[in-house]
Amino acid sequence: MFNLLGSVGLTVAIVVFLASAVAVVFLGVQLAKYGDALASLTGWGRLFVGSILVALATSLPELSNNITAVQIDNPQLALGNVVGANMINMFTMAMVALVFGGKRFLQRVAPEQGYLIVLAAVLTGLAVLFAGVKNGVNVWQIGLSSIILLAVYVAGMWIVYQRRPAVGDDEEVEDPGMTLSKAWLMFSLVSIGVIIAGVFLAQSVDRVADLTGISSGVLGILAVSIVTTMPEASATVAAARMGAADLGVAGLYGSCVFNVTILSFADPFYRKGIILNHPEPEHFVAGIFAVCLILFGGLLLWGRNRLPQPLLLGGLALMAGAYIVGAVWVAMLGTPTA
Repeated sequence: MFNLLGSVGLTVAIVVFLASAVAVVFLGVQLAKYGDALASLTGWGRLFVGSILVALATSLPELSNNITAVQIDNPQLALGNVVGANMINMFTMAMVALVFGGKRFLQRVAPEQGYLIVLAAVLTGLAVLFAGVKNGVNVWQIGLSSIILLAVYVAGMWIVYQRRPAVGDDEEVEDPGMTLSKAWLMFSLVSIGVIIAGVFLAQSVDRVADLTGISSGVLGILAVSIVTTMPEASATVAAARMGAADLGVAGLYGSCVFNVTILSFADPFYRKGIILNHPEPEHFVAGIFAVCLILFGGLLLWGRNRLPQPLLLGGLALMAGAYIVGAVWVAMLGTPTA
């Protein structure tokens, strides 16, 4: 893909980054809105809506950004965006749970979420493992690692779908105020906007990395992932405010699952090798932190009825603090030396 920002200065690159970031956040929120409308109009359950529809909709910025990143020969940015986004999703879960009642929030999450949590941890862990092994086996220049990740995703989501809780008669379904055809139309149009914004986001970050010497992996893990996960954060807060914690948590863990498979979707666009074979030290730090946060969040959900409120609040605060520690560590690794 032609790099539209290949010759611009740092000021212009930063302005484009900020503008595309605002667009990604706004359009991502609209995606969640129309995705939720589609869910209401089709009558799908909250776990399915959160882990599939909302997760897919809110992860479009990552998908667009990562495909663009590899097309401009920056696989480090793509990998950093994925592991960074999974870290931030868990930070979001911890903060939202803390704000919206702690134990009460966690108790509204269906136990069937456990299957989704395990899948998120397995996929993120496999991505880190494959990055360390650097297996060069490929099929038509698509890495075997990417194929395995996609296969695990499909099998895992089938299990999640089979184990989903039945939609109860007492589950309220709000009138979205639009027809099904309008919901699909708006969902499609906003999706196109997200893809375009993601292209400029990736190219502006790549240009900033070139001009400042800051590692693309660090920018992907910190700057880009923060922006591209804003839709997930907005959707989770909205779900918590309407008492649908199950929907919000499923959206976050479902996004973690789908984010890893984005590497599989982006791999065919990278013609100079396999995306996972180009890691930097900060990718391993972020990936390990992401896996630990995913599992620790699952542990708190498992013990929500067994642990007292103070201990749950302390655990959630520990999750949030661990993300900050990981982010600082990543920043230190990628800071250019004199």
